[in-house]
Amino acid sequence: MRLIIPDNYQPLLGLKQTETAIKLMKEHFEIGLSSELRLRRVTAPLFVLSSTGLNDNLRGVEEPVEFKIKDMRNQDAEVVQSLAKWKRMMLRDYDIELGNGIYTDMNALRPDEELDNLHSVYVDQWDWERVISKSDKNLDYLKRMVRQIYATIRRTEFYLFSLYPQLRPQLPEEITFIHAEELYEMFPDLTPKEREDKISEKYGAVFIIGIGSELPDGKPHDRRAPDYDDWTTETTDGYRGLNGDIIVWNPVLKIACELSSMGIRVDGEELERQLKLTGDTDRLDLLFHRRLMDGELPPAIGGGIGQSRTAMVYLQKAHIGEIQSAIWPGEMVDHCRKCGIRLM
Repeated sequence: MRLIIPDNYQPLLGLKQTETAIKLMKEHFEIGLSSELRLRRVTAPLFVLSSTGLNDNLRGVEEPVEFKIKDMRNQDAEVVQSLAKWKRMMLRDYDIELGNGIYTDMNALRPDEELDNLHSVYVDQWDWERVISKSDKNLDYLKRMVRQIYATIRRTEFYLFSLYPQLRPQLPEEITFIHAEELYEMFPDLTPKEREDKISEKYGAVFIIGIGSELPDGKPHDRRAPDYDDWTTETTDGYRGLNGDIIVWNPVLKIACELSSMGIRVDGEELERQLKLTGDTDRLDLLFHRRLMDGELPPAIGGGIGQSRTAMVYLQKAHIGEIQSAIWPGEMVDHCRKCGIRLM
């Protein structure tokens, strides 16, 4: 059991206040994100047919929850792990204009997660996707989008502080950008997670660029599926990748906390290149991949922002189970209860 118990932890909001604050936070954040990035809300699926290839393979090792649909000749379906590929198809099918996009409430199951203070089987996030031009496929545009999202994160933090003065703002005014390879060069003897802890403690909020491409030790900072984010395009100083993670320092747990993963999406050429690197070229026969290779889908940028994880930071909670109702190991529930951490 991986569990952090902060010294002398006392929740700043009780259970009823917490439930109300979560509702207010979600409403305020959605409005802010929608207006900042020009996104319209759409309804999203909870499951997709396995044969479409629409489910997110995440790092390539997580197994989705599968079931058969009796009234559809027992076709195989999967509970979504995220909606990265589905959203991009919706940009085309909904005829979304250049510079506009969509967002949705995404609810997913990831049963292979290792449960701890930050990770749950149940995942809730705002999934968003925006149409861009080919000329926008560059590092400057990616950084611009990151700054706009971070501005929304900070505005919501202040909004909650105005309602609950005990929730004093923790996030810095600016977010710092660093490439995963730069981070490796700074701390070559540390694990990727330890590097994230070091850099987020120093700056408070960082965006780590180029997650998925190999570092000098032959391993990526973290793995990424090959068929949505572009993590191989060369940018500056020999670095690669037009994607990354927004990570903030969590002063309650004293660790790094990932709030969002996002990136500029692959075109047909980049898709083929990344599928070859990961040995997944057989995916080219799937629905999404065929449409992308045929040039049907627009250039795009997109990502996901964890709702429960972000609420944890805002409400200064010690465990994600204080934000969402889920299933936890019995020993974790018991130990948390003894230490003043009430899991929903």
